[in-house]
Parts: sequence; C-alpha cells; structure tokens
Amino acid sequence: MGERDTEPAYAQLSRRLREAVDAGEYRGGVRLPTEAELARRYGLSRQTVRRAFQDLVADGVVYRVPGRGTFADEDGRRYRRQLGSIEDLLDLAADTTMEIVAPLRRGVHIEAASRLRLDTDLVHAVVLRRVHDGIPFALTTVYLPDHVAAHVHEAPELAAGASSRNTVMGLLEPHLEHPIVEAAQTITVARATEEVARELNCETGHPLLRVDRLYSNDVGEPTELSVSYFLPEHYTYRVTLRRAGHRP
Repeated sequence: MGERDTEPAYAQLSRRLREAVDAGEYRGGVRLPTEAELARRYGLSRQTVRRAFQDLVADGVVYRVPGRGTFADEDGRRYRRQLGSIEDLLDLAADTTMEIVAPLRRGVHIEAASRLRLDTDLVHAVVLRRVHDGIPFALTTVYLPDHVAAHVHEAPELAAGASSRNTVMGLLEPHLEHPIVEAAQTITVARATEEVARELNCETGHPLLRVDRLYSNDVGEPTELSVSYFLPEHYTYRVTLRRAGHRP
C-alpha cells in the first residue's frame, strides 16, 4: 500500500482513491471499484475498504448509489484542499486562479487595523475571487500594513481585472525580511451580502463559510489578514488533527 508505515491501511486506501478522483480517473459516471474488488487488489479486509469509502463519502469526494456502486461527486466540480501548513496555503496557486475584483488600495479599515495591531486606521486592501475549473468558490479581502503592501503595491497581479495563478502571500514571500510562519484561523458561518452574492453567483443571504486568517512572521509580527467567504457547495475544507508526539 505504500511507504507510510504509520498510516492506517484505510487512510492509505482513502488517499489513493482521493488522488485518483482528483486526477479525473472516475469522471463521466465511471464507477469506482467495488469493496470486494479493492479488497482483492490491495489484500485488505472488506471492513478496511468500507472505512475508506466512509471517509470519502463524509468529505463529499464520492457518493454511493444502492445497487449501482460508488461514483465521484459531480465530476469533481467541488474544490477540495487539505490544509496542514503554510505551504499548503501557498499551493492554492497551483490549481486555482486569482481574479482581482478590487485592486490594492489604501483606505480606512478600523477593524482590520486593530487585528493587525497597527497604530493607524489606514490599511491596504485588495479584494479577489478564487476560481477552480471556471467556478468561483471564494471571495477574499486581504489587508496589509503599509510596510508590507509596499512590496507589492505595483504588482501587475494585483491590478484591476488581473487574473493569475498566484496568492497574495506567494507574491509577498520573496520580499519579506521575516518569513510568514504562522496563521491563526477562525471559521464561522455567514450569509452572503449583495456584494459577495454578486461575485460568487449565488443568492443574497446564501449560507457561506467565513474563514479569517491572521498571518504572522518569525518575530511574531502580524503580516497579513485575510477574510474569505466560501461557497460550501463548491468547496471542501479538510484538516488532519494528530496527538502531540505522534508524527505521520
């Protein structure tokens, strides 16, 4: 099943099937192998295979039809991302597009300035839409202190109407004296305002996932604040929690 000796067999199988679905192997109504077929192929018990399928169903990766089998969810239209590190956040640029809705501009943002621990209410902000396979799934406002924004103030990727495979953090990283090493995250539920609904092509009041991240550098200084609204029907958030002292 692989080199990860400490990873349970069901988790290894779940990961393999997830990668196959993400790669498009089961698009267009192609059925995934049955429990019996996977058990024979990998020398596993039916119970182990069933546990792997349960994880995939819970994450919205596949769905099961009684009497017919297991299928990839909506031809992979939902964007799935497992996050466990700053590098995972940077990897958003690998398979999504950043579209600038409102370019980087300086203005009064009292709450953002407070969260960034600034002695002024003036903060730079850029509004962007994140798109996967042509489907917008998140609208994000990124707030930057003056000294951080100075590094990307003229970046063409943050100009009005720009579209690129970048993240704001990815654009900043090469210029920062102190690298970003931490992200404090808060997840809540919100409803779409008229502005958010317009950009995400949903109804006003539609339930959304709000994710706030405050990024800090290696000397503990807040570097960036992002406030994002995600469409739950087009986005799955997954994180793995482990006991202290136990490594994968």
